[in-house]
Amino acid sequence: MTGGYGTGADILHDCTLAVDKGEIAVIVGPNGAGKSTAMKAVFGMLNIHTGGVFLDGEDITSLTPQARVAKGMAFVPQTSNIFTSMTVEENLEMGAFLRRDDITGTMDQVYTLFPILRDKRRQAAGELSGGQRQQVAVGRALMTQPQVLMLDEPTAGVSPIVMDELFDRIIEVAKTGISILMVEQNARQALEIADTGYVLVQGRNAFTGTGAELLADPEVRKSFLGG
Repeated sequence: MTGGYGTGADILHDCTLAVDKGEIAVIVGPNGAGKSTAMKAVFGMLNIHTGGVFLDGEDITSLTPQARVAKGMAFVPQTSNIFTSMTVEENLEMGAFLRRDDITGTMDQVYTLFPILRDKRRQAAGELSGGQRQQVAVGRALMTQPQVLMLDEPTAGVSPIVMDELFDRIIEVAKTGISILMVEQNARQALEIADTGYVLVQGRNAFTGTGAELLADPEVRKSFLGG
């Protein structure tokens, strides 16, 4: 993908990302590398000038973000990703707005994945801790029954303990067959759970490999992982 916002300069330059079914792909790199921009490009939120986006072999480059949700994509932005005045359960119900079938089974799956949400389902989501809010945001995305779940900085601003718990839950989601594409500042921890890792620098692919390969790469360690 090569592209940017509106008629402005390109931010992404021949950037390539892919994630297989039930696997976790992690995008890491320095601030301003284009990580979140790449995620938004996949979701249809900026202009791609060359290249394209494919889901299950189908070219979806021309589809709106809403149409991509209907095709099986779910996107959890870093901020403003819950309805704070609504209850936890109402947030989850909002995630199923496109569905016309019975959602109770999916709701139970979300509550099994995030037990604390069942306990707090009648509570306003805005009253929850940062980590619990992220669980609501991920849970709401899962209510769409996505093929691909995209997470932009899911552990931003949470404690190391909560980060580890969120990563454990993300692994559980992938085990159900959902593909995870994730941007993450905590690069070392994210690569530890990644099937594939992408290091972006100035909107370009700098390094690509398995999570283990990137963690073992001296250049990646020195430049991006603090040695």
